[in-house]
Amino acid sequence: MRTRSFALAACSAVAMLAVPVSASAAAQTSQASALPARGTTTLSFRGLNLRIPSAWKVRRYADTVRVITGRCTDPEYFYGDCRGFWLVGPKTLGYWGYTGKTQYIPTLSQPSCPLGGVTPVVFGDRAGSRGLRQVGRGHTARYVTWPDYCEPQGSSGRNVRFTQREWFLPTSKILVADVWDHKELSGVLKNATWS
Repeated sequence: MRTRSFALAACSAVAMLAVPVSASAAAQTSQASALPARGTTTLSFRGLNLRIPSAWKVRRYADTVRVITGRCTDPEYFYGDCRGFWLVGPKTLGYWGYTGKTQYIPTLSQPSCPLGGVTPVVFGDRAGSRGLRQVGRGHTARYVTWPDYCEPQGSSGRNVRFTQREWFLPTSKILVADVWDHKELSGVLKNATWS
């Protein structure tokens, strides 16, 4: 009898200990899911919060942010051959007269090809596709693609084609512009949060 009582007491103690341990594990799991993923950082711009890889570099220029995502020969040259995308605010958009009806061109002079080299860019005047895209919960952007190309100087080369993608949030007056076709950017924008 004594052995059976001891065994029952031991089983009860184990059962009582198991409940707090599993509850604690569940709490830790839910806390861990609320934390940012390893290797990411949050970029905040005018209430828009993007979780981006911490390897991406952020350069701020007044009302504009340039996110450099890869190779970059001159990070200070705004429209150079640095792999990346831009976040543009209302002051800069107003300065350039951007309304979302034409392509955003962030320079006064003819820019060099964003894909490298000194060849000038020929900006398209017709949108490739249009639609609406979610940028975080409750925010919808006007999405437009613009087929462009870099024209080689002289007659020795051929055109290098690229597409500029734009997400324009008319209420927030924020533009996201990408000429590198970042595969992960659509997901980063869709999972954005707002503050």
